Amino acid sequence: GKVKNTGLIEVPMGTTLREVIYDIGGGIPNGELKAIQTGGPSGGCIPANLIDTPIDYETLKKIGSMMGSGGMIVLDNTDCMVQTAKFFLEFTKDESCGKCLPCREGTLRMLEILEKITEGKGEPSDLDKLERLGKMIKKTSLCGLGQSAPNPVLSMLQGFREEFLVHVTEHSCPTQKCQKLIKYMIIPDKCTGCTLCAKRCPVSCIIGARKQIHEIIQDQCIKCGECYNVCKFDAIEKI
Repeated sequence: GKVKNTGLIEVPMGTTLREVIYDIGGGIPNGELKAIQTGGPSGGCIPANLIDTPIDYETLKKIGSMMGSGGMIVLDNTDCMVQTAKFFLEFTKDESCGKCLPCREGTLRMLEILEKITEGKGEPSDLDKLERLGKMIKKTSLCGLGQSAPNPVLSMLQGFREEFLVHVTEHSCPTQKCQKLIKYMIIPDKCTGCTLCAKRCPVSCIIGARKQIHEIIQDQCIKCGECYNVCKFDAIEKI
């Protein structure tokens, strides 16, 4: 994750997250600590304010995470918690053997809701649906995979609900990681009309004559970011 020193470490039980991240990991190279995911794809996400939590089976379980495979991923303030929850759920959904209905169908439905939210189509009620589904899957699945699969989503909803709410009420991503919630705009005062952005646009949604201010046709934009990457005059902003 977002630490200077990554790799495999062995520490005594009871070592705190702070010691692992800052003393051994060397701290966050850029930005600031946002969360720590422990236990692998079925583990939980721990907010930065719980950084002094000791690493042991019972303590991690109490705060909604687990020891699991012993994995630890450090997230900083540039990471989107909704996108991260979706990433982990994609893995557990694919890993489901399909034998029991709660895990097979439940994880798929949770993933569909998260996809809906990251595409800007989410509603506040979707957060309650995610919680109800997650708790039902944990209680009724036959094996440990299904019983722990909702952990990342449930723990992120608990620790970062405000970020989820921004996605479903304002249909925007504060970290600009959800591609379909990003909008690219041309800043008129900075645009020189060089046409480089228009030439690189794969769907030809940028219009404007040479040496004239250009415009992005929003309903045709596929949010690929090519115009943003190629502009030499910082005339395109990502919002």
